[in-house]
Amino acid sequence: MNLPNKLTVARVVAVPFFIISYYTGHYLIAFVIFVLASLTDMLDGKIARKYDLVTNFGKIMDPLADKVLVYSAFLLMVPDPVPAWMLVIILAREFLVAGVRTVAASKGIVIAAAMSGKIKTVLQMFAVPMLLLCPVIDMNWFTVLSKVMLWASLVMTVVSGVQYVLDNKQVFKD
Repeated sequence: MNLPNKLTVARVVAVPFFIISYYTGHYLIAFVIFVLASLTDMLDGKIARKYDLVTNFGKIMDPLADKVLVYSAFLLMVPDPVPAWMLVIILAREFLVAGVRTVAASKGIVIAAAMSGKIKTVLQMFAVPMLLLCPVIDMNWFTVLSKVMLWASLVMTVVSGVQYVLDNKQVFKD
């Protein structure tokens, strides 16, 4: 197994430690685990592309590892600071995109990630750690800023989902 794939696996392995830290009220530790795990996402992709270490395992597991990490965090934060309805919208978008990709793959079509989806992921990767720090940084302005990031990620989730469907509507034509 190459280094990028090991980093992807490490991200998945970090999730239970993140969850335990959060549930036991060790928010700063949960924050550190989340940030380090998020950084492995950036690092594994750069290494894989630079050294031509892109594998089918990495193509499938890298985005899956991201989703497990981010959506575990959002789930832990329901109902406060993340309302359940927000998580439902976020997850619905992911299932919609996965469905479109599955239909496309069955027709031999590969759909590349759009910039709006990448922006959505970046906003989520910033929103989660900020929300994790709210119990540690007990300041009104920080809580407000964290919620703004959460809302920005939600808006981008919806925008990128709509764009994804519109850009790939040919997949549904038979």
